[in-house]
Amino acid sequence: MKIIIAGAGIGGLTAAAALLDKGFQVTVLEQARALGEIGAGVQLSPNATRVLYQLGVGKLLEPLACVPLGKRVRLWNTGQTWPLFDLGAASRDIYGYPYWTVHRADLHEALVAAVRAMSADAIRLNEKVEEIDQTGESVTVRTACGHVYEGDILIGADGVHSRVRRALFGPDDPVYSGVMAWRGVIRADALPEHLRTAYGSNWVGPGAHVIHYPLRGQTLVNFVGAVERDGWTTESWTQQGTREECLNDFAGWHEDVQTLIRAIETPYKWALMVREPMTQWTSGNATLLGDACHPTLPFLAQGAGMAIEDGYLIARCLAQYQGDLARALARYEDLRRERTARVVRGSAANTQRFHNPELARAEGAAAYVDREWSEERVKERYNWLFEYNVDTVEV
Repeated sequence: MKIIIAGAGIGGLTAAAALLDKGFQVTVLEQARALGEIGAGVQLSPNATRVLYQLGVGKLLEPLACVPLGKRVRLWNTGQTWPLFDLGAASRDIYGYPYWTVHRADLHEALVAAVRAMSADAIRLNEKVEEIDQTGESVTVRTACGHVYEGDILIGADGVHSRVRRALFGPDDPVYSGVMAWRGVIRADALPEHLRTAYGSNWVGPGAHVIHYPLRGQTLVNFVGAVERDGWTTESWTQQGTREECLNDFAGWHEDVQTLIRAIETPYKWALMVREPMTQWTSGNATLLGDACHPTLPFLAQGAGMAIEDGYLIARCLAQYQGDLARALARYEDLRRERTARVVRGSAANTQRFHNPELARAEGAAAYVDREWSEERVKERYNWLFEYNVDTVEV
Protein backbone atom coordinates (compact mmCIF):
# COMPACT_ATOMS: atom_id res chain seq x y z
CA MET A 1 0.00 0.00 0.00
CA LYS A 2 1.30 3.45 -0.97
CA ILE A 3 0.52 6.16 1.54
CA ILE A 4 0.87 9.91 1.01
CA ILE A 5 1.11 12.14 4.08
CA ALA A 6 0.62 15.89 3.74
CA GLY A 7 2.71 17.64 6.39
CA ALA A 8 6.02 16.82 8.06
CA GLY A 9 5.09 18.07 11.50
CA ILE A 10 5.05 16.00 14.66
CA GLY A 11 1.88 14.05 13.80
CA GLY A 12 2.77 13.45 10.16
CA LEU A 13 6.27 12.23 10.98
CA THR A 14 5.00 9.95 13.76
CA ALA A 15 2.54 8.42 11.28
CA ALA A 16 5.32 8.05 8.69
CA ALA A 17 7.64 6.30 11.15
CA ALA A 18 4.89 3.97 12.40
CA LEU A 19 3.75 3.11 8.85
CA LEU A 20 7.29 2.53 7.57
CA ASP A 21 7.91 0.30 10.58
CA LYS A 22 4.98 -1.85 9.44
CA GLY A 23 6.28 -2.12 5.88
CA PHE A 24 4.15 0.44 4.04
CA GLN A 25 5.50 2.71 1.29
CA VAL A 26 5.29 6.29 2.55
CA THR A 27 5.79 9.69 0.92
CA VAL A 28 5.62 12.79 3.11
CA LEU A 29 4.89 16.06 1.29
CA GLU A 30 6.09 19.13 3.17
CA GLN A 31 5.49 22.65 1.88
CA ALA A 32 8.53 24.16 3.62
CA ARG A 33 11.80 24.46 1.69
CA ALA A 34 13.80 23.25 4.68
CA LEU A 35 12.92 21.14 7.69
CA GLY A 36 12.77 22.82 11.06
CA GLU A 37 10.49 23.58 13.96
CA ILE A 38 9.63 26.76 15.76
CA GLY A 39 11.45 27.63 18.93
CA ALA A 40 9.06 26.47 21.59
CA GLY A 41 8.65 23.79 24.21
CA VAL A 42 6.20 20.92 24.29
CA GLN A 43 5.06 18.68 27.12
CA LEU A 44 4.88 14.94 26.45
CA SER A 45 3.03 12.85 29.00
CA PRO A 46 3.55 9.06 29.21
CA ASN A 47 0.76 8.26 26.73
CA ALA A 48 2.90 10.05 24.10
CA THR A 49 6.39 9.02 25.21
CA ARG A 50 5.22 5.39 25.06
CA VAL A 51 4.77 5.85 21.29
CA LEU A 52 8.17 7.49 20.88
CA TYR A 53 9.92 4.62 22.61
CA GLN A 54 8.05 2.08 20.47
CA LEU A 55 9.35 3.85 17.36
CA GLY A 56 12.94 4.13 18.59
CA VAL A 57 12.65 7.91 18.98
CA GLY A 58 12.60 7.86 22.76
CA LYS A 59 16.24 6.81 23.06
CA LEU A 60 17.26 9.54 20.60
CA LEU A 61 15.52 12.17 22.72
CA GLU A 62 16.69 11.06 26.17
CA PRO A 63 19.83 13.27 26.20
CA LEU A 64 17.78 16.35 25.24
CA ALA A 65 14.53 15.85 27.15
CA CYS A 66 13.91 17.17 30.64
CA VAL A 67 12.22 15.02 33.25
CA PRO A 68 10.52 17.53 35.57
CA LEU A 69 10.31 16.42 39.17
CA GLY A 70 6.74 17.64 39.35
CA LYS A 71 4.29 20.42 38.63
CA ARG A 72 3.22 23.23 40.91
CA VAL A 73 0.37 25.70 41.00
CA ARG A 74 1.35 29.26 42.00
CA LEU A 75 -0.88 32.23 42.77
CA TRP A 76 -0.49 35.15 40.40
CA ASN A 77 0.22 37.94 42.91
CA THR A 78 1.62 36.34 46.09
CA GLY A 79 3.50 33.43 44.55
CA GLN A 80 1.92 31.03 47.06
CA THR A 81 2.67 27.48 45.87
CA TRP A 82 0.73 24.20 45.88
CA PRO A 83 1.88 20.83 44.48
CA LEU A 84 -0.06 19.71 41.39
CA PHE A 85 1.39 16.26 40.82
CA ASP A 86 4.71 14.46 41.10
CA LEU A 87 6.54 13.44 37.94
CA GLY A 88 10.12 12.27 37.53
CA ALA A 89 10.40 8.66 38.66
CA ALA A 90 6.73 8.68 39.61
CA SER A 91 5.62 8.78 35.97
CA ARG A 92 7.66 5.70 35.05
CA ASP A 93 6.55 3.87 38.19
CA ILE A 94 2.85 4.54 37.62
CA TYR A 95 2.51 4.65 33.83
CA GLY A 96 5.63 2.87 32.59
CA TYR A 97 7.01 5.81 30.62
CA PRO A 98 8.41 9.25 31.45
CA TYR A 99 6.80 12.68 31.42
CA TRP A 100 9.04 14.96 29.35
CA THR A 101 9.37 18.63 28.55
CA VAL A 102 11.25 18.97 25.25
CA HIS A 103 12.10 21.57 22.67
CA ARG A 104 9.85 21.10 19.63
CA ALA A 105 12.89 21.35 17.36
CA ASP A 106 14.59 18.44 19.18
CA LEU A 107 11.47 16.29 18.94
CA HIS A 108 11.05 17.15 15.27
CA GLU A 109 14.68 16.39 14.47
CA ALA A 110 14.49 13.00 16.18
CA LEU A 111 11.34 12.07 14.23
CA VAL A 112 12.95 13.17 10.95
CA ALA A 113 15.98 11.00 11.73
CA ALA A 114 13.76 7.99 12.48
CA VAL A 115 11.82 8.37 9.23
CA ARG A 116 14.93 8.86 7.10
CA ALA A 117 16.64 5.88 8.72
CA MET A 118 13.82 3.70 7.38
CA SER A 119 13.36 5.48 4.04
CA ALA A 120 15.98 8.02 3.02
CA ASP A 121 13.81 9.83 0.46
CA ALA A 122 10.42 9.55 2.17
CA ILE A 123 10.25 13.28 2.99
CA ARG A 124 9.82 15.60 -0.03
CA LEU A 125 10.36 19.30 0.64
CA ASN A 126 8.87 22.33 -1.16
CA GLU A 127 5.77 20.27 -2.01
CA LYS A 128 2.68 22.28 -1.13
CA VAL A 129 -0.54 20.35 -1.71
CA GLU A 130 -2.60 22.15 -4.34
CA GLU A 131 -5.21 19.68 -5.63
CA ILE A 132 -6.62 16.36 -4.46
CA ASP A 133 -8.45 13.98 -6.76
CA GLN A 134 -10.03 10.71 -5.67
CA THR A 135 -10.94 8.35 -8.47
CA GLY A 136 -11.66 4.67 -8.02
CA GLU A 137 -9.37 3.21 -5.41
CA SER A 138 -6.57 5.76 -5.50
CA VAL A 139 -5.79 9.34 -4.51
CA THR A 140 -3.87 11.76 -6.73
CA VAL A 141 -2.18 14.81 -5.22
CA ARG A 142 -0.87 17.71 -7.29
CA THR A 143 1.53 20.11 -5.64
CA ALA A 144 2.12 23.79 -6.29
CA CYS A 145 5.36 23.11 -8.13
CA GLY A 146 3.56 20.81 -10.59
CA HIS A 147 4.50 17.38 -9.27
CA VAL A 148 1.90 14.61 -9.16
CA TYR A 149 1.80 11.88 -6.51
CA GLU A 150 -0.50 8.87 -6.55
CA GLY A 151 -1.24 6.62 -3.61
CA ASP A 152 -3.81 4.32 -2.08
CA ILE A 153 -4.48 6.72 0.78
CA LEU A 154 -3.86 10.37 1.69
CA ILE A 155 -3.38 11.42 5.32
CA GLY A 156 -3.78 15.14 5.97
CA ALA A 157 -1.38 15.99 8.79
CA ASP A 158 -1.02 19.59 7.68
CA GLY A 159 -2.06 21.38 10.83
CA VAL A 160 -4.72 23.76 12.01
CA HIS A 161 -4.96 25.50 8.62
CA SER A 162 -5.11 22.16 6.79
CA ARG A 163 -5.46 22.36 3.01
CA VAL A 164 -6.47 18.70 2.95
CA ARG A 165 -9.32 19.33 5.40
CA ARG A 166 -10.51 22.26 3.29
CA ALA A 167 -10.41 20.13 0.12
CA LEU A 168 -12.38 17.31 1.77
CA PHE A 169 -14.87 19.23 3.92
CA GLY A 170 -14.72 22.91 2.97
CA PRO A 171 -13.57 25.82 5.15
CA ASP A 172 -13.83 25.56 8.91
CA ASP A 173 -15.35 28.18 11.20
CA PRO A 174 -12.94 29.09 14.02
CA VAL A 175 -14.14 31.45 16.75
CA TYR A 176 -11.82 33.60 18.84
CA SER A 177 -11.72 32.17 22.37
CA GLY A 178 -11.23 35.57 23.96
CA VAL A 179 -7.72 34.49 24.98
CA MET A 180 -4.42 35.29 23.32
CA ALA A 181 -1.11 33.75 24.27
CA TRP A 182 2.50 34.78 24.54
CA ARG A 183 5.37 32.36 24.17
CA GLY A 184 9.13 32.57 24.37
CA VAL A 185 12.23 30.54 25.17
CA ILE A 186 14.58 31.89 27.84
CA ARG A 187 18.22 31.06 28.52
CA ALA A 188 18.26 29.59 32.02
CA ASP A 189 21.49 31.34 32.92
CA ALA A 190 19.66 34.66 32.50
CA LEU A 191 17.34 33.76 35.39
CA PRO A 192 17.81 33.57 39.16
CA GLU A 193 18.40 30.08 40.53
CA HIS A 194 14.88 29.58 41.94
CA LEU A 195 13.40 29.98 38.42
CA ARG A 196 15.73 27.31 36.99
CA THR A 197 14.42 24.41 39.06
CA ALA A 198 13.43 21.06 37.59
CA TYR A 199 9.74 21.76 38.13
CA GLY A 200 6.97 23.00 35.90
CA SER A 201 4.94 25.90 37.26
CA ASN A 202 1.41 26.98 36.45
CA TRP A 203 0.61 30.49 37.69
CA VAL A 204 -3.14 31.05 37.92
CA GLY A 205 -4.98 34.33 38.25
CA PRO A 206 -8.12 36.23 37.31
CA GLY A 207 -8.28 36.43 33.51
CA ALA A 208 -4.81 35.04 32.80
CA HIS A 209 -2.27 32.33 33.58
CA VAL A 210 1.42 31.59 32.98
CA ILE A 211 3.20 28.28 32.47
CA HIS A 212 6.95 27.72 32.49
CA TYR A 213 9.10 24.59 32.52
CA PRO A 214 12.70 23.50 31.77
CA LEU A 215 14.07 22.40 28.39
CA ARG A 216 17.34 20.87 27.13
CA GLY A 217 18.83 19.68 30.37
CA GLN A 218 17.59 22.78 32.18
CA THR A 219 19.64 25.10 29.97
CA LEU A 220 16.44 26.73 28.66
CA VAL A 221 13.07 27.67 30.13
CA ASN A 222 9.87 27.67 28.10
CA PHE A 223 7.37 30.45 28.82
CA VAL A 224 3.69 30.61 27.86
CA GLY A 225 1.38 33.33 29.10
CA ALA A 226 -2.33 33.34 28.26
CA VAL A 227 -4.47 36.41 28.83
CA GLU A 228 -8.10 37.29 28.18
CA ARG A 229 -8.19 40.34 25.94
CA ASP A 230 -9.56 41.73 22.70
CA GLY A 231 -7.66 43.25 19.83
CA TRP A 232 -5.61 40.28 18.61
CA THR A 233 -7.14 37.54 16.46
CA THR A 234 -4.20 36.38 14.32
CA GLU A 235 -3.80 32.61 14.62
CA SER A 236 -0.08 32.35 13.91
CA TRP A 237 2.91 31.06 15.84
CA THR A 238 5.38 33.34 14.06
CA GLN A 239 4.01 36.81 14.87
CA GLN A 240 6.45 38.76 17.01
CA GLY A 241 5.37 41.01 19.85
CA THR A 242 7.33 43.06 22.35
CA ARG A 243 8.38 42.49 25.94
CA GLU A 244 6.73 45.79 26.86
CA GLU A 245 3.35 44.64 25.55
CA CYS A 246 3.70 41.29 27.32
CA LEU A 247 4.68 42.99 30.59
CA ASN A 248 1.65 45.22 30.28
CA ASP A 249 -0.62 42.16 29.94
CA PHE A 250 0.78 40.84 33.24
CA ALA A 251 1.05 44.10 35.13
CA GLY A 252 0.62 43.53 38.87
CA TRP A 253 1.70 39.90 38.69
CA HIS A 254 4.43 38.48 40.93
CA GLU A 255 7.99 39.65 40.35
CA ASP A 256 8.97 36.13 39.22
CA VAL A 257 6.59 36.44 36.28
CA GLN A 258 7.97 39.89 35.46
CA THR A 259 11.52 38.50 35.60
CA LEU A 260 10.65 35.71 33.17
CA ILE A 261 9.07 38.11 30.68
CA ARG A 262 12.00 40.52 30.80
CA ALA A 263 14.37 37.62 29.99
CA ILE A 264 12.52 36.50 26.83
CA GLU A 265 14.69 37.29 23.82
CA THR A 266 11.86 37.34 21.26
CA PRO A 267 8.26 37.09 22.49
CA TYR A 268 5.68 35.75 20.05
CA LYS A 269 1.91 36.11 20.31
CA TRP A 270 -0.99 34.20 18.84
CA ALA A 271 -4.75 34.20 19.14
CA LEU A 272 -6.32 31.05 20.58
CA MET A 273 -9.20 29.98 18.37
CA VAL A 274 -11.81 27.34 19.22
CA ARG A 275 -13.46 24.89 16.85
CA GLU A 276 -16.12 22.32 17.52
CA PRO A 277 -14.69 18.78 17.40
CA MET A 278 -15.26 17.16 14.00
CA THR A 279 -17.57 14.14 14.00
CA GLN A 280 -16.09 12.86 10.74
CA TRP A 281 -12.68 13.38 9.19
CA THR A 282 -12.45 10.63 6.58
CA SER A 283 -13.73 10.98 3.03
CA GLY A 284 -13.13 8.13 0.63
CA ASN A 285 -9.45 7.21 0.72
CA ALA A 286 -8.40 10.39 2.52
CA THR A 287 -8.34 11.11 6.23
CA LEU A 288 -6.89 13.58 8.73
CA LEU A 289 -4.87 13.50 11.92
CA GLY A 290 -3.65 15.88 14.63
CA ASP A 291 -4.52 19.55 14.46
CA ALA A 292 -6.02 19.07 11.02
CA CYS A 293 -9.05 17.37 12.59
CA HIS A 294 -9.01 18.12 16.34
CA PRO A 295 -7.12 21.34 17.06
CA THR A 296 -7.24 22.12 20.75
CA LEU A 297 -6.37 24.88 23.15
CA PRO A 298 -3.05 24.15 24.89
CA PHE A 299 -4.43 23.98 28.43
CA LEU A 300 -4.25 20.19 28.89
CA ALA A 301 -0.81 20.03 27.21
CA GLN A 302 -2.08 17.28 24.89
CA GLY A 303 -1.98 18.75 21.38
CA ALA A 304 1.26 17.02 20.42
CA GLY A 305 0.29 13.91 22.39
CA MET A 306 -2.97 13.45 20.48
CA ALA A 307 -1.19 13.83 17.12
CA ILE A 308 1.42 11.28 18.19
CA GLU A 309 -1.28 8.82 19.27
CA ASP A 310 -3.13 9.39 15.98
CA GLY A 311 -0.05 8.61 13.92
CA TYR A 312 0.66 5.37 15.75
CA LEU A 313 -2.92 4.13 15.74
CA ILE A 314 -3.65 4.83 12.08
CA ALA A 315 -0.64 2.61 11.30
CA ARG A 316 -2.04 -0.15 13.52
CA CYS A 317 -5.45 0.08 11.87
CA LEU A 318 -4.07 0.02 8.33
CA ALA A 319 -1.90 -2.97 9.18
CA GLN A 320 -4.82 -4.80 10.81
CA TYR A 321 -7.21 -4.31 7.87
CA GLN A 322 -4.90 -4.20 4.85
CA GLY A 323 -7.52 -5.85 2.63
CA ASP A 324 -10.28 -3.45 3.68
CA LEU A 325 -9.21 0.19 3.59
CA ALA A 326 -12.67 1.56 4.37
CA ARG A 327 -12.84 -0.55 7.53
CA ALA A 328 -9.33 0.49 8.57
CA LEU A 329 -10.09 4.20 8.26
CA ALA A 330 -13.47 3.83 9.96
CA ARG A 331 -11.87 2.01 12.89
CA TYR A 332 -9.14 4.65 13.18
CA GLU A 333 -11.75 7.42 13.30
CA ASP A 334 -13.89 5.51 15.82
CA LEU A 335 -10.88 5.02 18.10
CA ARG A 336 -9.92 8.68 18.06
CA ARG A 337 -13.21 10.62 17.91
CA GLU A 338 -14.33 10.47 21.54
CA ARG A 339 -10.88 10.72 23.13
CA THR A 340 -9.77 13.72 21.11
CA ALA A 341 -13.13 15.49 21.57
CA ARG A 342 -12.75 15.02 25.32
CA VAL A 343 -9.32 16.66 25.12
CA VAL A 344 -10.70 19.59 23.10
CA ARG A 345 -13.48 20.18 25.62
CA GLY A 346 -11.27 19.57 28.66
CA SER A 347 -8.72 22.07 27.40
CA ALA A 348 -11.42 24.69 26.96
CA ALA A 349 -12.74 24.00 30.47
CA ASN A 350 -9.27 24.57 31.92
CA THR A 351 -9.34 28.15 30.62
CA GLN A 352 -12.05 28.98 33.15
CA ARG A 353 -10.34 26.96 35.86
CA PHE A 354 -6.99 28.76 35.40
CA HIS A 355 -8.59 32.24 35.09
CA ASN A 356 -11.35 32.06 37.67
CA PRO A 357 -12.34 35.34 39.39
CA GLU A 358 -12.06 33.57 42.77
CA LEU A 359 -8.28 33.77 42.28
CA ALA A 360 -8.27 37.57 42.52
CA ARG A 361 -7.72 37.65 46.27
CA ALA A 362 -5.46 35.42 48.32
CA GLU A 363 -8.15 34.62 50.93
CA GLY A 364 -10.55 33.04 48.43
CA ALA A 365 -7.81 31.73 46.16
CA ALA A 366 -6.45 29.22 48.67
CA ALA A 367 -9.82 27.55 49.10
CA TYR A 368 -10.36 27.54 45.33
CA VAL A 369 -6.98 25.95 44.58
CA ASP A 370 -7.40 23.39 47.36
CA ARG A 371 -10.73 22.41 45.81
CA GLU A 372 -9.85 22.47 42.10
CA TRP A 373 -6.38 20.92 42.42
CA SER A 374 -7.11 18.36 45.10
CA GLU A 375 -5.56 14.94 44.49
CA GLU A 376 -8.95 13.52 43.54
CA ARG A 377 -9.71 16.29 41.01
CA VAL A 378 -6.24 16.07 39.46
CA LYS A 379 -6.50 12.30 38.99
CA GLU A 380 -9.93 12.75 37.44
CA ARG A 381 -8.58 15.24 34.91
CA TYR A 382 -5.29 13.53 34.02
CA ASN A 383 -5.22 9.79 34.74
CA TRP A 384 -7.39 8.86 31.76
CA LEU A 385 -4.94 10.73 29.55
CA PHE A 386 -1.69 9.38 30.95
CA GLU A 387 -2.67 5.70 31.30
CA TYR A 388 -3.84 5.31 27.67
CA ASN A 389 -1.96 2.46 25.97
CA VAL A 390 -1.70 2.64 22.17
CA ASP A 391 -0.43 -0.95 22.06
CA THR A 392 -3.27 -2.62 23.92
CA VAL A 393 -6.26 -0.62 22.67
CA GLU A 394 -8.28 -2.91 20.44
CA VAL A 395 -8.15 -2.06 16.74
